[in-house]
Amino acid sequence: MDKIIHFSIHNKLVIGLFTLALIVWGSYSVTQLPIDAVPDITNNQVLVVTVTPSLAAQEVERLITFPVEQAMATIPNKVEMRSFSRFGLSLVTLVFADDVDIYWARQQVSERLKEAETQIPPGVGKPGLAPVTTGLGEIYQYILRPKKGYEATYSATELRTTQDWVVRRQLLGTPGVADVSSYGGYLKQYEIALDAEKLRRANLTVSEVFTALEKNNQNTGGAYIETGPSDGGNRYFIRSEGLVTDLEDIRRIVVRNLPAPGHSAEHPVGHPAGHPAGSVPTLIGDVAEVRYGHALRYGAMTHNDRGEVVGGIVLMLKGENSSKVIRAVKARIATIGKTLPEGVEVVPFLDRTKLVNNAIGTVSRNLAEGALIVVFVLVLLLGNLRAGLVVASVIPLSLLF
Repeated sequence: MDKIIHFSIHNKLVIGLFTLALIVWGSYSVTQLPIDAVPDITNNQVLVVTVTPSLAAQEVERLITFPVEQAMATIPNKVEMRSFSRFGLSLVTLVFADDVDIYWARQQVSERLKEAETQIPPGVGKPGLAPVTTGLGEIYQYILRPKKGYEATYSATELRTTQDWVVRRQLLGTPGVADVSSYGGYLKQYEIALDAEKLRRANLTVSEVFTALEKNNQNTGGAYIETGPSDGGNRYFIRSEGLVTDLEDIRRIVVRNLPAPGHSAEHPVGHPAGHPAGSVPTLIGDVAEVRYGHALRYGAMTHNDRGEVVGGIVLMLKGENSSKVIRAVKARIATIGKTLPEGVEVVPFLDRTKLVNNAIGTVSRNLAEGALIVVFVLVLLLGNLRAGLVVASVIPLSLLF
């Protein structure tokens, strides 16, 4: 210790430069710290989510939750496993030891989900993993609403479609964002409401309608046609476009060709208009009403007595710096605003940056007040302002170092 003190006194320039370098390094480190308002004490967990639209809680528990739990029983380093089954939803939470890498744990769960899928009846539901986030991952929340004067222009369905296909898809590419959850509005669907009486008169079954829809809603590819040198040696690729694009395309899908009165389906003569001679095509529109609809919902989202709005929650990736992620999200929101339909805006209503800044401001003020009290006490006891400042400088320097 005596040698260190002796060296420091006789080499003030070296010590000063060394101290200055540490101050610069410490100041830079402060800007890179993942500062948050509260510590994230969420344990190391992987969540398996299965959505099934029509099963009661008893069936969800028996057909989905139990097979998933059985498949996960042999995973090593697992501390706890708990589940939750309700109407249309199954949640299985697996808690791992704190020293287990979260991505290794997710890999183990993914491998065993393949086994669980073989035990779940087809069409019931397909389990998947929740995003890599925590209980404190909700860092930014916003609403999507029409501007003043445009309230009658955009419906709740159109706002939800814009959120899902424009805003959410662009936010997902932001560094540090694990997922974006959508709320409110109506989830747009194409509905085919079958008329039982018309089906009976046409002698059709629901299965035939399903089969016709499946077979007539897909694109196919073929070979190519290569022209000779006189035509420039071009190559034309063959493709068939069969995907439906609107309601009229669905209405015109042929379910079955029925023989017309007075004709025999077994002995067609020709094929006018693309159908066997003497046959009458039965279309989807002949036996059903095709319309726009929406998925079942269990609530609505309103804002300041101005009608329905649509909202989104940005979930942060586990372990990321919330301040940096929020800055990136705000920059992306500004870019997304230029691509929104006229009269639609994104308005944030929860920004964790404000909470973090308030917490940092409180800590900074308390530290400053404490430092001033220490300086005052040291100067009072030592009777020397310079000595008091030298001793008091240990507080900020220690924090930076």
